[in-house]
Amino acid sequence: MSATVIPDAAQAPAVRGSARDRRVAPPVDDRRCWTTIAGLGVLHVGGLLGVGWLVLHPSVATIALAASLYVLGGVSITAGYHRLFAHRTYRASAPVRWALLVFGAATFQNSALSWSADHRAHHADTDGADDPHAITRGAWFAHVAWLFRRRTASADVTRIADLWAVRSIRLQHRCYAPIAVTVGLVLPTAIAWTWGDPWGGLLVAGFLRVALMLQATFCVNSLAHLIGTPRYNRSSSARDSALTALVTFGEGYHSFHHRFPFDYRGTVRWWRYDPSKWVIWTLAQARLVSHVRTASATSVACAEGTRRAAGGRHGRVDGAGGPADRQVP
Repeated sequence: MSATVIPDAAQAPAVRGSARDRRVAPPVDDRRCWTTIAGLGVLHVGGLLGVGWLVLHPSVATIALAASLYVLGGVSITAGYHRLFAHRTYRASAPVRWALLVFGAATFQNSALSWSADHRAHHADTDGADDPHAITRGAWFAHVAWLFRRRTASADVTRIADLWAVRSIRLQHRCYAPIAVTVGLVLPTAIAWTWGDPWGGLLVAGFLRVALMLQATFCVNSLAHLIGTPRYNRSSSARDSALTALVTFGEGYHSFHHRFPFDYRGTVRWWRYDPSKWVIWTLAQARLVSHVRTASATSVACAEGTRRAAGGRHGRVDGAGGPADRQVP
């Protein structure tokens, strides 16, 4: 795979929040967003019903369907919404982009445009007043309560010019609700109907899967800023944690991500859990994605070394003062 190696974060053309983005403040206000509150409530109540159905009417086929859709949704959020649309760490062919948009909508996490707008605001002022889900406001706020109020960052998505210019992304934004309901709820119901379990398809492969995926994503905003090691930047709340990575579909090495947001990898260590890294790498081998961006080994080592020098009492940091990093993939 031919990757674009970025020598230093300051030289990266990746989107971290433009000057126009940063002028929008504050990202939250006192007006409740009752549609979001109601929507989250329905999805989680449906998820609880799904647990009950699974206990009373277990079906291997339905569980397999739910797991498959969970993986597709997880990849679409981490490799799609996050690393492709929000940070533009690589370029995707039209079929890949459409697949990520469709299955991303099926997770009920809003359109790629709205999701990216909020996420770019988070990176533009992490932990600050303009951070939509700053951990400094409390764990519950960062986890989910920030969604209960109207957010200025994603109020006008047309200002995200680079994404708004892409027709497929605009179309997904305008048709988000019908896509989400059709692919996220109707499709699993119809598929499970073929083996006589339509309610299991709706409640387990639909609502329960969505509720679990939402909680996993919420943990990126809360756990990833609470537990672990600030391996690459001690001034940021972002942490690297294997536990958080397992919970969040590989997004737990958050200190690396906040230091190198333009890098398509969540971590440079090949053995650390980051399925989206391998998905993107595989698609690049198949020439379905291109212009894959990575931080240089020197920049990564320097960031680790700086952190170790500032906090040597915490012990040895992997890759600092040891053998050369294995930058795989």
